[in-house]
Amino acid sequence: MNAMQFGIFTVGDVTPDPTTGRTPTEHERIKAMVAIAQKAEEVGLDVFATGEHHNPPFVPSSPTTMLGYIAARTERLILSTSTTLITTNDPVKIAEDYAMLQHLADGRVDLMMGRGNTGPVYPWFGKDIRQGIPLAVENYALLHELWRKEVVNWEGKFRTPLQSFTSTPRPLDGVPPFVWHGSIRSPEIAEQAAYYGDGFFANNIFWPKDHFRKLINLYRERYAHYGHGTPDQAMVGLGGQLFLHKNSQEAVRRFRPYFDNAPVYGHGPSLEDFTSQTPLTVGSPQEAIEKTLTFRESFGDYQRQLFLMDHAGLPLKTVLEQLDILGEEVVPVLRAEFAKNRPANVPDAPTHAARVAQALADSDSAPKEANAS
Repeated sequence: MNAMQFGIFTVGDVTPDPTTGRTPTEHERIKAMVAIAQKAEEVGLDVFATGEHHNPPFVPSSPTTMLGYIAARTERLILSTSTTLITTNDPVKIAEDYAMLQHLADGRVDLMMGRGNTGPVYPWFGKDIRQGIPLAVENYALLHELWRKEVVNWEGKFRTPLQSFTSTPRPLDGVPPFVWHGSIRSPEIAEQAAYYGDGFFANNIFWPKDHFRKLINLYRERYAHYGHGTPDQAMVGLGGQLFLHKNSQEAVRRFRPYFDNAPVYGHGPSLEDFTSQTPLTVGSPQEAIEKTLTFRESFGDYQRQLFLMDHAGLPLKTVLEQLDILGEEVVPVLRAEFAKNRPANVPDAPTHAARVAQALADSDSAPKEANAS
């Protein structure tokens, strides 16, 4: 078992290649994402996560469809999201869809809850963006209950009540998928993750680390406050961004046109400013290793590191070459270095097998009266 999980996440953008002017078709991009996931497993990564978007220029509108297809073509890869929209999806449908995926993938599933970064998505699904945080809080409270109670009676503000409702299928082995709560700005979401003892994923790819250090520290403190363990036992995941080449200058030369025209931060800060202030590394494998290792100094020991590597119009061939470098030259060193001096009380990254074993251990140690009730 790996103490830390390394993987990649995709936002699924369909962006013109600025060096050729060619835009892939939606079909090409969807198939490319599948190829990238398969490559991730081939090179020894642990996790593939897809975003959820309902607007151009993005294609991953149905994460469980995509992940179910990938599940059939992989054996070890943990399939996750980056994110699942807890605000605009019905929590009943999330409960059903991800439990189904969990069964099909033999437990290789977790998910990241988020509110998304596209304002218009709320009215498209009949929701009010001004209720974003209350929606996230109420919808997740219901989802949490649906996965843990066989029969649910529930009434809230944002959807019709449920009476004697059972979500099917039930979670595999009686253990729901592990949930990360993703946020780049909201202390309320860090608080929510802490309250449930879930993971907190800080997708720290756009802003300087001091902002995320505050969010992660808040999550750790509140995790302990709610009695789930010590602050350093909280489950933390981080985002990152890489473009690799054995020669640093060549990496910068090749990536610059993609960076300059990227749909998210293109035509904004310079590549040099962005790499100095955020986790983006454009350079050699050694530079990627050194920068990623600084994350522990900033945020403490953590459980999951995901990298964005397939956006901004980068051609599939280039992304697959990047994954070869990541899997062969970067991640093995990171695994070894992060394992050094890792305190024994810091938990390993969550897996279905470990969580099933923990659930069995907890039930064995529970008072017999409680089991009988």
